[in-house]
Amino acid sequence: MSQRDVKRTVLGKTSRRGFLKGAAALGVAVPALAKAQQTKPGSGRHRIFAYVGSYSRPQGPDNSIGRGQGIYIFEMNPADGALVQREIIRRDTNPSFTALDSSRKHLYSVDWIADYQGTHSGSVSVYSVDRASGHLTLLNTVSSEGANPTHLSIHPSGKFVLVASYFGGTVAVLPIHENGELGPATDVVHDQGTVGPARAASAPPGSFAISGHDHPHAHMVLPDSAGRFVFAADLGLDCIFVWKFDAEKGKLIPNDPPSVALPAGDGPRHFAFHPSGRWFYSLQEEGSTVVAFDYDPVHGRLTAKQTVSSLPKGFAGSNFPAEVMISSDGKFLYASNRLHDSVAWFSIGATGTLAWRGEEWTRGDHPRAFNFDPTGNFFYVCNQFADAITTFRINRTTGALTFTGQYTPVGSPASIIFLS
Repeated sequence: MSQRDVKRTVLGKTSRRGFLKGAAALGVAVPALAKAQQTKPGSGRHRIFAYVGSYSRPQGPDNSIGRGQGIYIFEMNPADGALVQREIIRRDTNPSFTALDSSRKHLYSVDWIADYQGTHSGSVSVYSVDRASGHLTLLNTVSSEGANPTHLSIHPSGKFVLVASYFGGTVAVLPIHENGELGPATDVVHDQGTVGPARAASAPPGSFAISGHDHPHAHMVLPDSAGRFVFAADLGLDCIFVWKFDAEKGKLIPNDPPSVALPAGDGPRHFAFHPSGRWFYSLQEEGSTVVAFDYDPVHGRLTAKQTVSSLPKGFAGSNFPAEVMISSDGKFLYASNRLHDSVAWFSIGATGTLAWRGEEWTRGDHPRAFNFDPTGNFFYVCNQFADAITTFRINRTTGALTFTGQYTPVGSPASIIFLS
């Protein structure tokens, strides 16, 4: 029996969807159960907090309903991976994606909206972090200079936040003041190019995965480890833009070449640098592929060398990959699949090429983002439509994921990061 068949026969003859409904019902009882059986993960000196961004407005992405309440703060038990809710920072601005600065004193969040101060733009908010309790205090909010910002990152200099706005099709540079607050953008780039076709060139047979090929959609922005170059994936234009970064003025300067093309219609969404800095991996939302590149850090150039599917061999139908990450030891790459509702993992060879190693059902619907905990022993998946985070133990030798049985209720979870 295949793993997919096993998923459909969990709990006797219960279907996969039926199981999810049961899990959702169980989720109602989980808070009370957690309160009754709650341990004290913070009783020692070392505390690990998790921040979960959510969709908190009636209208979320993918025509979904946002059932979140803001930014959730959990404390993680490093012994078993359990998450104990400590607080909710209530925000109705869809604080879906967050990042901590290198000092761990400030947390930055996109606000996935398009009506900030009456403009057709979203916003970015910054909070001070109480290291003892994990509590967040809002410092200020500024325009993201584009509608519905979906991703942000912090430049290695610690002086700028880079933000990608999906519906605005923009990448903006926001200066960070000495107190952690943000200032107005020092640069805004409007993605330009030819919009790709509605159907992906690399999609699996029978796929009807169509989404963002109507105009530019900046989906992710990230500098390389040295901060010399900045990269941004545009799903609608099927390319990854590359800029040189002026860290004195906060300006983006087109690189030579200024972009790297992906197959027509495949829709690059998220990407990851290997810890070695030698390789770069791009995940395509509509093509359901991972493309491996060699990276030249001197000239900021990407050279494609391999394309693999994010789905198991023989899969047919629609799927929307969401997140790609690499383990801290650089041995494995993980990618989430929405609709297929799985996380696939690959081993990374000596030359940076990928080899399929397995896939695991996320025990939830629409796995949007995931992350590793600071110990490297646990793996957390944000199942957006199932309103739950599921926890897995990682086999550090094989990369395999094993479900721990833990469901953590969160309305419309979008992302999770850790503070330790």
